[in-house]
Amino acid sequence: MKKEYDLSKMKSRKNPYASKLKKPVTMRLSEDVIDYFKCMAEDSGVPYQSLINLYLRDCVYQHRKVDISWNKEA
Repeated sequence: MKKEYDLSKMKSRKNPYASKLKKPVTMRLSEDVIDYFKCMAEDSGVPYQSLINLYLRDCVYQHRKVDISWNKEA
């Protein structure tokens, strides 16, 4: 292996995985939701933010829809 490499002649190119990278977002989540995923994170050894991302990705792949039904009491 060389001690030094001349990188000045290298051509830069776009990262082919850039479209797959995660985008930082700010969300307001209930404390009990965060506690739930943090507890799961301790049990599984996976960071809680990754668990939330995995769960949301599963919802996307399964085309899950939120069912919000409000009781109409008269």
